[in-house]
Amino acid sequence: MRVLAHLEPAEVFRYFEEIAQIPHGSGNTRLISDYLVRFAKERRLEVIQDASGNVVIRKDGTEGYENSGTVMLQGHMDMICEKEPWCTIDLEHEGLALKVEDGIVSAEGTTLGGDDGIAVAYMLALLDSDSIPHPPVEAVFTVDEEIGMLGAAALDKSGLKARYMINIDSEEEGYLLTSCAGGAAVVCRLVSEREACTGTAAYLTVTGGLGGHSGVDIDKGRANADRILGRALRRMIRDADFRIISAEGGTKDNAIPARARAKLLFINEEDAEAAGRALAEADREVRAEYRETDPEITLSLTEDTDPGGQPLPMTKDLTERFIGALCDLPGGVQRMSEDIPGLVKTSLNLGILETDDDGIRMTFSVRSSENREKEDLIRCMETVMKSHGGTLARFGDYPAWEYRRDSRLRDLMVEIFEEMYGRKPVVHAIHAGVECGHFAGTMPDLDCISIGPDMHDIHTPRERLDAASVKRTWEYLLEVLRRLK
Repeated sequence: MRVLAHLEPAEVFRYFEEIAQIPHGSGNTRLISDYLVRFAKERRLEVIQDASGNVVIRKDGTEGYENSGTVMLQGHMDMICEKEPWCTIDLEHEGLALKVEDGIVSAEGTTLGGDDGIAVAYMLALLDSDSIPHPPVEAVFTVDEEIGMLGAAALDKSGLKARYMINIDSEEEGYLLTSCAGGAAVVCRLVSEREACTGTAAYLTVTGGLGGHSGVDIDKGRANADRILGRALRRMIRDADFRIISAEGGTKDNAIPARARAKLLFINEEDAEAAGRALAEADREVRAEYRETDPEITLSLTEDTDPGGQPLPMTKDLTERFIGALCDLPGGVQRMSEDIPGLVKTSLNLGILETDDDGIRMTFSVRSSENREKEDLIRCMETVMKSHGGTLARFGDYPAWEYRRDSRLRDLMVEIFEEMYGRKPVVHAIHAGVECGHFAGTMPDLDCISIGPDMHDIHTPRERLDAASVKRTWEYLLEVLRRLK
């Protein structure tokens, strides 16, 4: 017996429940990809499945819409698979145990996969219908969005015909997403230079930072522990002679590090004392500066009581160049949007600091909603690294979805929303990447909007989907398609 059979729209929830029984975690999407292909073939719809498992299904426009501009409906087929410690479901091989309480859909002990299973269900319900008026449709189902938008990046877009794109991967009803940042991971590197040196070892530690997400929280003024570490080192080296043995802080380039540490070798006791005094001043300054955003932040210097087996310290020259690069590389918000008040346009975050026998690596997440500004910022970073004898490499580029001042789709969707809801929708943008960037970045005339029903606590076993919101969003989507003649 179907758990969601009593919910409306029945056709949407029928498909949502059906795909919930197909394992489709990120990296495990072959079964659901093949399911989509079978769905299309059974209905004699044109279908393309690429080597990555992305699926494109095309359906002609209904009567009166044959010559209308093609509309792309797009979402991703993979879900984040998390579960409670007590849950015995094997998410690699088993389906979900759905439940409904007071109109809220969830799963027993696991993530629900509403992100982005609801998009898949919406598209299948539309493709299966013979009664819904709509323009020609390209339904684009991508793989592995949750682990880097890999499917959207790999998809050959040269054959896509869409003039308009409605991405269904937002989680708040009444919000129309119109722009997102593009980005890249940037690794700044200094080659290792080490030599034997005697002295007293100690740890410089930055603790108590609040941290956060480098897209969502970059404008909140929070302390970046890696950059605070550099600031403290620069203050100390003015008064004391020391060598850096190692340094580390952060584990993800898109997370603001809350803690960082460097192991130092002081040449003599006087240097250690002078460094301690300098650090005390730096600690007072940092505490005062971040008293509102990071009230627990603390800088400390403690002697290493077990220095055995440590690597050779860096040379004096490399120590100074490292501190210079760490302090001179830009960080945080670089520019705010001119089009959307309060939106960060361009930023960068030093998320990973690490050292080993090969050298020093500083890994940044660079973001901008304008591709030119992203490139300008990376070139600036490269100049800084060259000035300190280092190099820069980049990977994982994804394009920005730039805000369109003139958008027929946005204007129409705002108008329809006001008619249906009696209020204005929130037209917004985010300083993070979404799949629209991969499409708009290679299809410059594509007019895009991202929408979705209300979901909560996605990516966790507490994930919930509001059935009433699913129904309203479905009706809204159908009206938009009806009016896109």
